[in-house]
Amino acid sequence: MASRREMLIEILNYSGFIGGELDESSVKKMILTFEKRSYKNQELRIKFPDTPGRFMETELDLNDIIQEMHVIATMPDLYHLLVELNAVHSLLGLLSHENTDILSFKDVVDLLQELTDIDTLHESEEGAEVLIDSLLEGQVVALLVQNMERLDEQVKEEADGVYNTLAIIENMAEFRPGLCTEAAQQGLMQWLLKRIKAKIPFDANKLYCSEILAILLQNNDSTRELLGELDGIDVLLQQLSVFKRHNPATAEEQEMMENLFDALCSCLMLAANRDRFLRGEGLQLMNLMLREKKMSRTSALKVLDHGMIGPEGSDDCHKFVDILGLRTIFPLFMKTPKKMRKAGTVDKEHEEHVCSIIASCLQNLKAQQRTRLLSKFTENDCEKVDRLMELHFKYLEAVQLADKRIEGEKHDMVKRGEILDDVMEDEFYLRRLDAGLFVLQLLCYIMVEISNSGISQLQQRVHQILNLRGGSVKVVRHIMRENVNGSELDPDLLE
Repeated sequence: MASRREMLIEILNYSGFIGGELDESSVKKMILTFEKRSYKNQELRIKFPDTPGRFMETELDLNDIIQEMHVIATMPDLYHLLVELNAVHSLLGLLSHENTDILSFKDVVDLLQELTDIDTLHESEEGAEVLIDSLLEGQVVALLVQNMERLDEQVKEEADGVYNTLAIIENMAEFRPGLCTEAAQQGLMQWLLKRIKAKIPFDANKLYCSEILAILLQNNDSTRELLGELDGIDVLLQQLSVFKRHNPATAEEQEMMENLFDALCSCLMLAANRDRFLRGEGLQLMNLMLREKKMSRTSALKVLDHGMIGPEGSDDCHKFVDILGLRTIFPLFMKTPKKMRKAGTVDKEHEEHVCSIIASCLQNLKAQQRTRLLSKFTENDCEKVDRLMELHFKYLEAVQLADKRIEGEKHDMVKRGEILDDVMEDEFYLRRLDAGLFVLQLLCYIMVEISNSGISQLQQRVHQILNLRGGSVKVVRHIMRENVNGSELDPDLLE
């Protein structure tokens, strides 16, 4: 930050605007000069709308002072002056300026990007809050969206303007996540979907749009609902379908693909979007991706997990069986594909998603589809039960090892007279999750479900392996009581 500050002050010194140290007085002077030039330019534009030569000089003067105002970005504690002296209002007014070549993206957008730089905002929380409040009050996102709509991305400078505009939005959203709902409703969601599905070659702006979309949808049911209403689920599925049989050409395109998958997973947290996903044949697309064995397979598995989990995933679970999804998921259950490991997916992540999908099916399936699922566990002399128990002992050992270490640390804390507070308890619980506690809970849930299915062959095999490996029904019951996967199933049924 210091180097940028020095650079900007050097620019100002070179321009002759200030001759010494930048202070509140010089900033006020700069802002008042901007206001004066902005007013003069506006006055001449109204007076001579058809004679650009009459106001061109004021246009250039205005351009110069906006360039000089970049130095204010080095002093966020003085941002309140921009609000108090009406500069924010004037800058927002210039976003709808007719001369996009000189002002809209080249000057005002660049300045706003500097002012909202996330590191700068965190330098002075108070100054940042005042600036962001004023920008939002002036409907900054709506103005930025309108500005992007009239920029021609075939022109490099204007494409850069779109990129810098998205940077402003990202900066504000990172500083104040709560503004995402308002931003989405001010036309941003609609513009992002339109830009993402535009039939133009992949570029940095499309990647950035996918990032902003994923940010908007994070932990936000309002934006998820809006995307669904704007047919956004279909847009995401259409864009992702490209990667069904083809891997991304570059690392940047792969990043965009992952952003779109993340956006889809976020959307599926909302029940209404699961219906749209189902109608849009999202299950079929994800199932094909699993079979095609391309780079998209790992993320497709995650999407299926999000779409099928909980009671809201019942329709998706039934449809998954109907499209022969069990034939796809169980080979992945039996063995983690090597290609997934090469793509950077650790075994735990893969096994968690696969086990979660199977657990969701056991929880949601009824009648014939449930019978088809349970019969899978009896095939080839119950080989899938053998795999289930193999995974159970693998994760049980990992979690027990983590528990042993945690107990040792707790004992040491007591000896030192330290108090075990909620923060430490949360940290210990996260370490248990890292060790595989959630996967272990899913495996125990599946064990209890198949043992209670009425198929004696399955129950006998589970107990046989438990006894052979020195396992314990009591341990399984304890794990089940910690988390029964949202089910009403009684852990005591494993007898």
